[in-house]
Amino acid sequence: MKYLLLKHYRGGPDRVVDFPPLDQWEPRAVDAHIRFMQEFARRLEGSGEFVSEQALSPEGAFVRFDGEGRPPVTDGPFAETKDLIAGWMVIDVESWERALELAGELSAAPGPDGAPIYEWLEVRPFLTALPTFTQ
Repeated sequence: MKYLLLKHYRGGPDRVVDFPPLDQWEPRAVDAHIRFMQEFARRLEGSGEFVSEQALSPEGAFVRFDGEGRPPVTDGPFAETKDLIAGWMVIDVESWERALELAGELSAAPGPDGAPIYEWLEVRPFLTALPTFTQ
């Protein structure tokens, strides 16, 4: 079963540890955080549980169809994914419990002072089949 581990800039219950955004960390702290993520992914590659991961750029916009050749683009005033989603990891594990276990480990990535950030991660299963509707 595949699961999405979604990393948020903000969201979820109150933070256990308050820390500034990643772009305000010291370079050594950013390096340690990234190294933790890479080592975590390598370990899951070794166990066959890793599918993919990606950090996201903070740039972006909402776009929708508004007639031929006129896609409106906005940069707010509502929260957009660029303000919320930092990145993700996709895992392929045997159970929901294993997905939660791995998310808990990933939550302990080091923060700006090197201590675990206890980050809330959203864990979402992939659909295995499209929903069907009958009348």
